[in-house]
Amino acid sequence: MAPHANGESNGSIAAPAATGRDLFIVDSPNVTYTEDAIKSTYAYHTTKVTKTAEGKYVAQPVETMYDFKVDRKVGKVGLMLVGWGGNNGSTVTAGIIANRHGLTWENREGKQKSNYYGSVIMGSTIKLGNDAETGEEIYIPFHDVLPMAHPNDLVIGGWDINSMNLADAMDRAAVLDPDLKRQVRDEMKEFVPLPSIYYPDFIAANQEDRANNLLTGTKQDHLEKIRGDIRSFKETNGLDKVIVLWTANTERYAEIIPGVNDTADNLLNAIRTSHDEVSPSTVFAVASILEGVPFVNGSPQNTLVPGAIQLAEQNKAFIGGDDFKSGQTKMKSALVDFLVNAGIKLTSIASFNFLGNNDGLNLDAPQQFRSKEISKSNVVDDMVAANNILYEKDEHPNHTVVIKYMPAVGDHKRAMDEYYAEIFMGGHQSISMTNICEDSLLASPLIIDLAILAELMTRISWRSSSQGVTTKDYKGFHSVLSILSYMLKAPCVPPGTPVINSLAKQRAAMSNIFRACVGLAPESDMTLEHKLFA
Repeated sequence: MAPHANGESNGSIAAPAATGRDLFIVDSPNVTYTEDAIKSTYAYHTTKVTKTAEGKYVAQPVETMYDFKVDRKVGKVGLMLVGWGGNNGSTVTAGIIANRHGLTWENREGKQKSNYYGSVIMGSTIKLGNDAETGEEIYIPFHDVLPMAHPNDLVIGGWDINSMNLADAMDRAAVLDPDLKRQVRDEMKEFVPLPSIYYPDFIAANQEDRANNLLTGTKQDHLEKIRGDIRSFKETNGLDKVIVLWTANTERYAEIIPGVNDTADNLLNAIRTSHDEVSPSTVFAVASILEGVPFVNGSPQNTLVPGAIQLAEQNKAFIGGDDFKSGQTKMKSALVDFLVNAGIKLTSIASFNFLGNNDGLNLDAPQQFRSKEISKSNVVDDMVAANNILYEKDEHPNHTVVIKYMPAVGDHKRAMDEYYAEIFMGGHQSISMTNICEDSLLASPLIIDLAILAELMTRISWRSSSQGVTTKDYKGFHSVLSILSYMLKAPCVPPGTPVINSLAKQRAAMSNIFRACVGLAPESDMTLEHKLFA
């Protein structure tokens, strides 16, 4: 249970994850604490730019006042994974069990301890401020900035097209050390996925042998069954909130067809008529939206078609996506940001991926690979567009992405990149990078982060209080949770708003929004106190 939280967290299945102490308070007339909520008044500063007839830019500082309210009661949270029996699903479940029990185990490198490394929420810090006496920067765990669920307390369930119990699925995935698997086996074998949706046209034909745990009937039948599963899971486990997250196979892109999936009503009708272009993941998204539970797409396909986004807006439900950003793309979004901001003109990127897990097998099919290629290729666009000195309008670096299935490497994905750039006076620079990573051990902490943040956003509301006039009612953030972008390759954003891929900007947005919720200014690296002297 995080600081500022009120009441017990998800303690029905485990000992409390934390003490519930307040790690900090904000001493400000703009911040108030009640038993139920944290309320803040926040001045949001932006700069509006216009252009004169002579072509000169005019920058005008703008201040907008907002009131934020964060409900302090976290409650009992459930996480339902689509693809629960896959590498990611079995790994994250085993990892949470291990952390919950504080397990240690032996591997060839010696004694290992359970941890949440790789999780932004559980493994990183956020700057609180500077020590009043020494000026030293003070950092606190990211998890403690606002009341958040603890992963140890999550109740986990889900669906899979394969009926294998989670213990056997964990063995099939071949991700975790044998001594650790032995210790969690008894608990894992009790978990059996619910039947899932299987439309062969949307995933690779090589997945057919695994498909033995399937829902029957029409797409409307499937929608109603998934909705019933969510309700049953919530009731059976006494949950306050449920998060649904897709970590199943990459699907092919769905064709966007006017009259089919372009509006909420058309999409619902397409499900009723079992239209061919309604994918399994979209059915899960629609079921989640209609049940009022957040849905996050962790794969690259276009699950959140326009009709699904409109439906979420109409129902004030939260959605997020697309595609976990764990290894190569995270490095790419950081390195390209650095190069372009350093005034170095990147002209080409060649990216090669070799992996041997089931994700790699599925991506061996051309249509599924195309979904992944799109999500990986667009990651540099906004960073390039921000520098009109280096790049003409609509000019982009050549960007090639190759993914190949190599069974021998298993879950140990190989990602190799070469960056080629122009530098001073006709010179060139090449940067070659090899990233060998255990794919599911990088993706699993992202699942945790996405679930915790999606739940948190259900408890944050805002209202405008500009120019002395305060809007009466608080309301939630936009249905499309672009605040999740740091964890996702191809961030889904509200219609008509810009896509931000810069890793630094994504992290800053997340950190500073949460700081605003407790009345603190954005993080600043100006450090004027160390640069200006009387």
